[in-house]
Amino acid sequence: MNKAIEQAVERAITAMHDNLGEQVTVDDMARAAMFSKFHFTRVFERTTGVSPGRFLSAVRLQRAKQLLVSTDMTVADISFEVGYNSVGTFSSRFTRSVGLSPTAYRRLSGFATRISEHEDGDGVEADSRPACATVEGTISAPHGGRRGLVFVGLFPHRVPEGRPIRCTVLHRPGRYCFENVPEGTWYLLAQSVAADTESLTRETFAGNEALSVGAQGPIVIDADSTIEIADLALQPLRIVDPPVLLALLDARTVALRLAGDLEPDDDAIEAETETAAEERVPAPAAHVLRRAA
Repeated sequence: MNKAIEQAVERAITAMHDNLGEQVTVDDMARAAMFSKFHFTRVFERTTGVSPGRFLSAVRLQRAKQLLVSTDMTVADISFEVGYNSVGTFSSRFTRSVGLSPTAYRRLSGFATRISEHEDGDGVEADSRPACATVEGTISAPHGGRRGLVFVGLFPHRVPEGRPIRCTVLHRPGRYCFENVPEGTWYLLAQSVAADTESLTRETFAGNEALSVGAQGPIVIDADSTIEIADLALQPLRIVDPPVLLALLDARTVALRLAGDLEPDDDAIEAETETAAEERVPAPAAHVLRRAA
């Protein structure tokens, strides 16, 4: 990637972070990048994989996640702080993207108790489509990087938000396999978290060096598809990577329980019950999911 273009996109993203409470327009972002509006939109999407507007929306929600777990601000104050004029609109978008309502996210300190497979982005239940293919491959870690838990999911969009079509949690980078993947266009998205206790228990959003992310796609599944190979290389989180909005921190909780460093609580009993059998199997992949009713 052209370094000058990447730096221009980084300037625009920094401007987003600095002005979340304002009504930031594409023109504002293009000026920060020092590009024309048309050229900026094109290079931004080529660099990040999403449009400037979608990236900004994700940054707003990511900041809201931070404020919910690190401050005592009300949900209404947080919604205005990150640029929403309507608390109702903010709460709906947060819940749809993160998988938990703002109040539930705060109550659980950012820890989801389960990850559910759900309907696709068009509102059509994935399981109502013909399940015709297997998507499999290898998740690799950066050379010399710390190996830890890896969440892997198939999403209808480049931003990891909402419930995935298929998902799993790997104990470490390695092989994954999704069977009965329905027809559609999907993105393979992954996030790893360093598995040492210190990194697992640090404040959720401090120390991004503990996080690695990766994306592959689009992966097109049609009636003629049988097996699709999709390998993915994790890389340290960069400013140009779209924020991971889906609450995935149940993987951290599972790791702590496996290490015997955390006592079960009522909110996690259901998730523990669903994954207990997989946790006892020393295979490289263990599913931590529950299909939505």
